[in-house]
Amino acid sequence: MKRPLLTRLLALAAGSLLLSACISQPGPAPRATGDLGLVIERASGSVQLIESTGQSSLARIEGLGDLSHASVVFSRDERYAYVFGRDGGLTKIDLLEQRIDKRVIQGGNSIGGAISQDGRLIAVGNYEPGGVKVFDAQSLELVADIPSTALPDGSRNSRVVGVIDAPGQRFLFALFDTAEIWIADFSQGDTPQITRFEQIGKQPYDDLLTPEGRYYIAGLFGEDGMALLDLWYPERGVQRILDGYGRGQQALPVYKMPHLEGWAIAGNKAFVPAIGQHRVLVMDTERWQQQHAIEVAGQPVFVMARPDARQIWVNFAYPDNHRVQVLDSETYEILADLEPGPGVLHMEFTPRGEQLWLSVRDANEIQVWDPYRLELIKRLPADSPSGIFFTSRAHKTGL
Repeated sequence: MKRPLLTRLLALAAGSLLLSACISQPGPAPRATGDLGLVIERASGSVQLIESTGQSSLARIEGLGDLSHASVVFSRDERYAYVFGRDGGLTKIDLLEQRIDKRVIQGGNSIGGAISQDGRLIAVGNYEPGGVKVFDAQSLELVADIPSTALPDGSRNSRVVGVIDAPGQRFLFALFDTAEIWIADFSQGDTPQITRFEQIGKQPYDDLLTPEGRYYIAGLFGEDGMALLDLWYPERGVQRILDGYGRGQQALPVYKMPHLEGWAIAGNKAFVPAIGQHRVLVMDTERWQQQHAIEVAGQPVFVMARPDARQIWVNFAYPDNHRVQVLDSETYEILADLEPGPGVLHMEFTPRGEQLWLSVRDANEIQVWDPYRLELIKRLPADSPSGIFFTSRAHKTGL
């Protein structure tokens, strides 16, 4: 028997009202990731998820193993972070869910890695067993295993340092013990084409890719100088630059190796930490020759440019690691000599440069500074913080 027309109309109206009520019910607002970042808490094997808009900590994520020399890269959509731990752990973190998504132990002792140009591959450099392992970024399944050169006595393979991504779906890295730079080219598939450059200088320990992705530069711990490879013309081989920059300087004990990733590129000048010296070197990026040397408070670790390149911020190794100096990139004048606290380990600018975040390890805090007014804005508690990494790194080459 058919229902009266009025009854059917009332039923349809009631259903529409119910559907409308369901749709309009307020729920949790979706969270974007553009202002997020991670802070490494090295003593506890944890990371803090931070956000720069409100300068706050959102969560602590635990269970990441040995983070004594940890670094982070991000997926191209900024949702996932990949943490490289010193114990060989590779951990994928979901920033929206605020939890570990996947974790593998891929080696015995690793020191950093990179994500490929297309965001599909994660490369990890290993001290032990030596070499580079490459993983699928989504599943963390092994894609390629690239052993490094064996030492002459056959006891082990060379330690790998400074793994970075480069244009053309390539990874570059240096072999500390055998004085080499390698290019692993994945542009033709998951079997890499390897190009080796030998005898590039003693003990390459870290590296830098210039912002446009053309020049790969390896710092040398075993001698005064650096090794430069032009990726536009790799057939020209490796060129020595800053050869003998420490000549005539008193040799000092090196308490902490400088990080070349933090090189400041300002216009046509590069500001470079000098190993074992209380100096920042100024280099011409067209001819790669030294122009100047700036005397600073201690042995520089990070030498970083504010995003507008007007200032250069420098932190130092022990015993001067309670200080940060700010340099003028044009006049080389020291604009400020700050003392944020004991054990300043890392610095990170927000993408547009309105904030500078500092990790002050021995004060167990993160500090947020206004780099224009040179004023402290905020302090956040953290457990022995070290590296600070913002999701904006997802869109930069060579990190």
